[in-house]
Formats: sequence, structure tokens, C-alpha cells
Amino acid sequence: MAAANGGAGAGLFSEEELREVSGVRRGEDFVEMTCGCTSHRYGDAVGRLRVFASGDLEISCECTPGCREGEPACNASARAAALPVHGIALLLVLDKLTPAAFEKHSGKETVGKWRNTIWVMIQGEKVPLSKTALLKYYYLAHKSGNGTHKGRNGQPSHRDEFIRCTRCGKERRFRLRSKEECRVYHDALAKLNWTCADLTTDRVTCDDEEERASRKVLRGCSRATSCNGCMKCVCFGCETCRFKDCDCQTCVDFYRNSKE
Repeated sequence: MAAANGGAGAGLFSEEELREVSGVRRGEDFVEMTCGCTSHRYGDAVGRLRVFASGDLEISCECTPGCREGEPACNASARAAALPVHGIALLLVLDKLTPAAFEKHSGKETVGKWRNTIWVMIQGEKVPLSKTALLKYYYLAHKSGNGTHKGRNGQPSHRDEFIRCTRCGKERRFRLRSKEECRVYHDALAKLNWTCADLTTDRVTCDDEEERASRKVLRGCSRATSCNGCMKCVCFGCETCRFKDCDCQTCVDFYRNSKE
């Protein structure tokens, strides 16, 4: 097993749990390894799986030119059309796909069973994720409510977030205590050229001063007032901050995965 140790990622899994897993790399807050999904028609789609302590799973799919996310792109015909540059085929890398999206993207004939169809290489064999220790944080997060800490009122807890105005360059605070406030932040985050004028929850203009740095660290975590982000205040998807009427990939994947 080839592994680079460093950061919090070094303690996510024991050496025994990662023994003989192919392509392991430990990052600051994640562990990454080679993964894939096999289609009878298109063959193997290969990518890099990142596992976070939060239970979040991200896959970067290494595809050939002409690939389009959401389509069965990692196929033999696309590989055959790869343009060599100095003997090396150009690759297009799609980052941060959910397991469900990667399974669909690979061209797998039956989707919705990614725990069993997505594999990692162990001792040269393709082993489904469900038969490894790699999903333990995913299962823990979903058991406790889709990775979200419940506050004292039984509702998911979300820390305050900031978005920078594209006009004045100042960061503005968004409080996420209700579904309505979460929707305001969600829509603002999706807007490429967001400005202070778009902030409807507070009367703030570009002429107003930005919050002091000492104030910004106070983001509403119930565990520590100056928390940089932990399982108690960082949510990776719940009914409060995801929306059925939104067609962004994050919301679509959340509700698709919640049905599995």
C-alpha cells in the first residue's frame, strides 16, 4: 500500500483497514484511494475516492476527451478516441461526483446500488465498498441524521457561513437557523456575481464595514465558540438545507441518495 501520511486524514483508518488497498493517499482531512465501477457494455470506469470523517464521499472520475458528466462516458469508444500527446492520452477529470452520480456516469446498467457496484482494488482484486471498512463514517453519519448534529431543539444545527461580494470584496454573514435562511444562503451561493444588494435578510450595502476577523470566528458552534468546523456545526446535507424544488446537483443527489 502506497500512502502519504499527514493531517487529520492520517487517523481516519488503521493500517490494518487499509492494508493492500491500491493507491492510498492520506490528505489533511481525508483518505483517498483508487476506485472504479464496471459496466458490462463499457468496461471499467476508474476514479479516485475521497473518504472524509464527516461521512462525505467524493469521487473524481478520470475520463477521456468528449466525456460529459451524467452520461456513460468512460467507455471503450471514448477511450479509442483519446488524443495522444507525446504518447500520453489526454484525460478529463470530473471532480466531486457523489457515488450515485459516479455509478450513473460509468454507464452501469443497474443504478442505485453503488455500495456494491463501486469497488476498490485490494490485493489485485475488485472488492465492493460494502465489504470494506471505507464506509464506516458514511454509515455513522447517516445513522445520526445524514451527517448532521441535532441541536437542543431536535433540529439540525448549521453554523453561520460567509459569501464575498463580487462588487466590494467584503464578506457577509449568513445565519442558517431555519429552512428559509438556508434557502437564502443556498441561492446566494449559486449566484456567480452575488453582491451585497442581493442580501435580503439584512440591510447591508457595499458601503457598510466588513465584520472584524475576531468576530468572524464566532459562527454559532455549540461545541466551541471559535470552532473552525466540526461534526456538531458542519452539515453535509439534511431536510433543512436541501430542497426538493431545486434542480442543482447537490439537492438532486441528496434526495436521490436518501431513497436508496
